Amino acid sequence: MLKPWSHRLALQHKYAISATMLGDSSRYPWTNLGLWLPQTSNYVQACQQLAMTLANQLQLCATDRVLDLGCGQGASLVLWQQHYAVQHITAIELQAESVEKLQGISDDIDVYQSSFLSLQWLKQQYDVIMCIDALYHSALSDFFMAIQHLVSFKTRVGFHYLLLNERGLKQTWLQQKKYQYMLKAANITFAHLETADTLQQLAQVYGYDQLNIQVMNQDVFAGFAQYVSQQSSAHWTGTAGFKIKMTAQLCQTLYQEGMLDYVQVTLSKCLD
Repeated sequence: MLKPWSHRLALQHKYAISATMLGDSSRYPWTNLGLWLPQTSNYVQACQQLAMTLANQLQLCATDRVLDLGCGQGASLVLWQQHYAVQHITAIELQAESVEKLQGISDDIDVYQSSFLSLQWLKQQYDVIMCIDALYHSALSDFFMAIQHLVSFKTRVGFHYLLLNERGLKQTWLQQKKYQYMLKAANITFAHLETADTLQQLAQVYGYDQLNIQVMNQDVFAGFAQYVSQQSSAHWTGTAGFKIKMTAQLCQTLYQEGMLDYVQVTLSKCLD
């Protein structure tokens, strides 16, 4: 999830976000931007829709061996088990506190603390590799390299990302500087962002012959910004509230200016 933060805030809060303030007080809550379809009524539903849209595109099924990268506080893991009946899940999360809380979540789920760009210690290959609303904090080339040894001829890969579109490619020097600073505040490196063409070239280099890109700007950027704006300003208090308001402001700017696309990406080497 996009998480702008100020240098005045403590470093340990860089990745933390308040799920309860966002609208999910469950034991294993969601913390993504959500997919805000016309009939979406609450934050939890929006988050589930973002995850399920990706899972459905990947044709997730019960027999798949799943690798969930950046699993957050565990909501996606519960979803894979309860809705898709997945029995073999490996989960990777960077935040130590989240990993500690997820220990023992299920006998069928192995949770490890690690960056999803440092996976050389994993030895098995997976049927499905997913990263929900988090990969845009990293370079795509690093990601493809990190998972290369985990991918077989039948593996399906899916993630969300930010892509430069044609309008973004025509940015002036001043606009580029603005986006560099704006995205840096959200822990995103502007220079790492790809276009759809360069993503396709990168996928081909790593041997993927099936690529699908779905643009979700309105349902993600605009949807999250509208959700936050509909709440009373008094609701967004303290450091957590500041982060959420800044995230919504960033989403609104990205949507209105239309330089970047929020996309769902799925790839495979051989779809059955």
